[in-house]
Amino acid sequence: MPPLIKSALQMLAATALASACGSAAAQDAPATDNVAGDIIVTGRGIDQAPEQRGYDVIVIDQSRLASTASHRLEDALADIAGLASFRRSDSRSANPTSQGITLRGIGGNAASRALLILDGVPQQDPFAGWVAFPAYDPARLARVRVTRGGGSAIWGPGAETGTVELDSLVPDRAAPVTAGMAYGSRDSVDASLTGALIRSGGFATVSAAYQRGDGFAPIVAADRGPVDRAAPYEQASIALRSVIQIGAASELQAALQGFSDRRDRGLDFTANRSEGVDASVRLVGGSRGRWSLLGYVQTRNFASQFASVNEARTVVSPTLDQYAVPATGIGGRVDVSLPVWRTLTVRAGGDVRALSGETRELFSYVSGRATRRRVAGGSTRTAGAYADIALSIGSLSVDVNGRVDSWSISGGHLLETVLATGTGAVTSRSPDRTGWEPTGRVGFGWKPANALTLRAAVYRGWRLPTLNELYRPFRAGADATAANSALKPEHLSGGEVGIDWRPLPRASLSVTVFDNRLDQAISNVTIARGPINCPGVGIISAAGSCRRRDNIDAIRAQGIEVDASIGLGSVAARASYAFTDPRITATGIAAPLDGLIPAQVPAHQASATIDWAPRPQAHMALTARYSASQFEDDLNARRLRGAFTLDSTIAVPIGKRVTVEARAENLFDAVVDTGFSNSARERSHPRTLWIGMRLTAAR
Repeated sequence: MPPLIKSALQMLAATALASACGSAAAQDAPATDNVAGDIIVTGRGIDQAPEQRGYDVIVIDQSRLASTASHRLEDALADIAGLASFRRSDSRSANPTSQGITLRGIGGNAASRALLILDGVPQQDPFAGWVAFPAYDPARLARVRVTRGGGSAIWGPGAETGTVELDSLVPDRAAPVTAGMAYGSRDSVDASLTGALIRSGGFATVSAAYQRGDGFAPIVAADRGPVDRAAPYEQASIALRSVIQIGAASELQAALQGFSDRRDRGLDFTANRSEGVDASVRLVGGSRGRWSLLGYVQTRNFASQFASVNEARTVVSPTLDQYAVPATGIGGRVDVSLPVWRTLTVRAGGDVRALSGETRELFSYVSGRATRRRVAGGSTRTAGAYADIALSIGSLSVDVNGRVDSWSISGGHLLETVLATGTGAVTSRSPDRTGWEPTGRVGFGWKPANALTLRAAVYRGWRLPTLNELYRPFRAGADATAANSALKPEHLSGGEVGIDWRPLPRASLSVTVFDNRLDQAISNVTIARGPINCPGVGIISAAGSCRRRDNIDAIRAQGIEVDASIGLGSVAARASYAFTDPRITATGIAAPLDGLIPAQVPAHQASATIDWAPRPQAHMALTARYSASQFEDDLNARRLRGAFTLDSTIAVPIGKRVTVEARAENLFDAVVDTGFSNSARERSHPRTLWIGMRLTAAR
């Protein structure tokens, strides 16, 4: 067992015992009972003001989170067209470094351009900005709230294209104990366990999940060679959350979570390892208004190997071994929300986040042996203050927010050592940099009729380059990409108009038209084709390209989003569609990209689900998804075909506490292109069938 996960397990056990002992003297009572009319223990933070009708918001509820065919968070997020990771593959087969999330076609980079939040804590990896999806068991989440569009002053830097808020499940919505176990194709296992202890003075929840599988060969059958094989995975996560009332109007919320992730890319010398432990403490209180104090720490370690394959796929050779990429994130925030009048709410606060990390790697391989070691890294810090005013006057609502952030990039260093002699080949320090960035958003909502809302918003957001972009080079197949310690922050400005129509209590239609522009967009820019000694990376073959991370002039994305849902009795249907037309504006070294489409961005994305739930715990669902063709590379030379997939789930209760489940991912085994390894096509998630059982204990 990895040391980080072992330590987290010990801490979880100790915290759970302390929480249980601390509340054992109290009489059993639901945590949400409010007999005296006082503030009660909720386990939540400060809710968004109800007057915020001017934004494009979608909510995924707990029932949907728990009923996807894969039982994975990224599967549920795929219900929202336009919300995507950099590549189409999921967290069982993708390289973890490709799992940044974004919205509205502002792609071309694996770092997240949308901000992921769990109970107020930023979740992007401190070093690289990607998302460790195996860390989140959907069974422990109450809902996901997605706000499209940038400029989230409340949550801070990084929310260029939107905000994805995860809320932990509280015991009033969960059984005391729920356990599930499923077996699937390719000797796959999916197991989870959640438990809740409820007392009058608070509650504690525990969640654990484990998944493994022999995996599939990422290269399509027609292009495979002797070196290609299946890519196994093994992943686990644990989480404890405790909420204790510490007065008539305040509560202390403590959380601890850990994860471990092992996978490779179906070749020798391509193993990936990720692990992390997060801890947070939040104090929430207030009777007339609400206030919150939050502090958190995040530790991560990542390791990744890279290899090159000859065109015939008969020989595989190591090219890069990033044997350790440790990183730490420390932060805190303060929030105050005060209802000034019945229709006016003012919210203000500030936050700080400090990140540090470095890549430690072996490279410059000769005859299968590394000849050099590289250590590169640094630190970044952001600190800001915000204010948000939400006002509702009759049928009109207005939300205005803004913030100012200071930022710094410091301690940038690069040391390369010749292994044979131990002497330093390269030693350099990057100059420290600082700056200030404003963020703002204004949203308007007008309800000319009870069933109709017209809305509009304008916004500005920004993102600091990640430590990964600044200091860590990488390889993908035959291609190599160098880091760039001189990268500048990105800035997104944009606007949108939309309409929300709810003709019936269970029927809705939402249409949004948007226009966004990302200036100084960080992209992987092709410098030259191989064979070449790519600066900062090493030798690449004739089959590969030498790239470098650079700020290009801009990416402009225009498009439309349509979301609809309807419920009739026990049948419910929902659909989401996004059309995006993104184009690059580029000069200088990136001039060949001018007018092209960012890599890995399809013009059309769609998702639709129909669900039949004739009685509690019983349901049948079909989910169809479509993604149009997209380019794999920045030069638009390699096209990935469009893909249509169909998932299905069936749950049948056996008695009161046991449910039998059957699930099918990619039912017709469609080939979903994700990239190229030399000229060989790579694919994602083939057909996977599951059979399992879920046990729910009585309250």
